[in-house]
Parts: sequence; C-alpha cells; structure tokens
Amino acid sequence: MPSPIFAGILAITGVAGWMTWTAFGNPRVDVFLLVVSGWVLSLCLHEYAHAIVAYFSGDRGVADRGYLRLDPLKYTHPVLSIVLPLVAVVLGGIGLPGGAVWVDHAHIRSKAKQSLISAAGPATNVVFALILAVPFALGAGGDVGVVRDGSGSIVVVGSHGDFWVALGALAFLQVTASLLNLVPMPGLDGGNILQPWLSAPYQRAYNLFAPYGFMLLFVLLWQSRINYWFFAVVGWFANLIGVPDGLGEVGLYYMRFWSSL
Repeated sequence: MPSPIFAGILAITGVAGWMTWTAFGNPRVDVFLLVVSGWVLSLCLHEYAHAIVAYFSGDRGVADRGYLRLDPLKYTHPVLSIVLPLVAVVLGGIGLPGGAVWVDHAHIRSKAKQSLISAAGPATNVVFALILAVPFALGAGGDVGVVRDGSGSIVVVGSHGDFWVALGALAFLQVTASLLNLVPMPGLDGGNILQPWLSAPYQRAYNLFAPYGFMLLFVLLWQSRINYWFFAVVGWFANLIGVPDGLGEVGLYYMRFWSSL
C-alpha cells in the first residue's frame, strides 16, 4: 500500500494540475508546483521500479526496507534520490538521476536479472516521457505562444497554455533523466546495467569508482560545451516523441517565478 507521503505528493500534483489548467492564482507559481510535484512523483516511481523488479528477482528484503511503499524517506540516499535532483531541476532544468534503492545482490542469482533491476528505473522515465508526449502528438498545445508584457516579463498565451508548458517541461525532464540514467558510468543505472557482465578485475575497478560517478556527471554537465550538446540532444529526442520544439525549455524557465520579481 502506498505511503501517506506518496499519497500527499500525488494529491499535490493533481491539485497543481487543476490550478494550472484553470489559471488559478499566479500562473508561474502554478507551473512551478506542477513541475516540481510531478518530478518528485516520477522520482518515487523510478525508485519503486528498481525495488519491485528486485523483489520479483529474489530480494524479498526490499519489502522489509519499505521500498515498495513509494515512501521517499525510505530510500538509502534520500538526498541523492530526491533533494539533489529536485535542486537540479529548480535551478538548472536538468533531470539528474538519483541514488537508487539498496538491493541485496546476494539473493539475485542471474546477471540478466541484475541488469534488469538497474534498467527498470530508466525504463520508467522513458514510459513517463512517452505518456506526457501523447497529448502533444495528438495536437494539444499547438496554439501555445510566448509574449512579453509591458514590464518585459514573458507571458504564456494560448488555450490552457500554462498547463501545456508545464507538461512540456515535465516531458523534457523525463527525457533528460532517461538519457542521463543510461550513461554507462560507474554508479549510474547505465553503468550498473553493464556491471554484472564485467570480469572480476573490472568489477573491482568499477566498485572503486562507483561512489564518484554521480559527482563526475555533475562536473561534466557544468562544462558549457558539454551542457550545450547534451541539451541539444535532449531537445531533439523531445521533439522526436512529439513535444513541440522549445516548449519544455519555455516551461522550465517559466516555472522560475522568482525570476520576474
């Protein structure tokens, strides 16, 4: 049964969606609430996917550790799994991967199952991205545009424009998370997919560098040229699945309501 915390996150996401759709209150605050709560919701489901596949692969202990209740406070690294990815979204618009749930691999007898456990999280982000892109692929948000008011601040126009830019931002974040999680770097899901298939010496080297993989990724994204290339690829994939060109970036900028203060 889902934890009360997850139920609360789900409720906030639903209310924020209604507020954004109906243009209730400050539209930029509405977009902020929907993007942030929707992103946290996806983080919880990402970690749950790791846990549920681990459970059916032989590690029944994930249930005792509380991972199957979708409670973000039960994660091994709540700061890496929730706080840091949330800060990265708010400040940089990057869907950083978080720290995965702890899995007792002694109970996982198959290399394929170990890889599948690691792949389950990124697969969740891919599914989220595709679901969020469906309305756009069907023509929604086609009349959304951006203008500037008398003070120079941007204003989203179009039928339910605030809602669609928020949805575009969420889809954009899911694409970034999908790509980053699949980077074959020690400590990330992409690296963990490959790790069971490495020889013993390479596994020892992998385990040595795994704790620093996340920090290395953060440093790489800080480089302006790499950051530019990465977002160009993200934008291409977002557009490929149906998200209008630039809509996600607009949503990520628009959600930073404090930038107009």
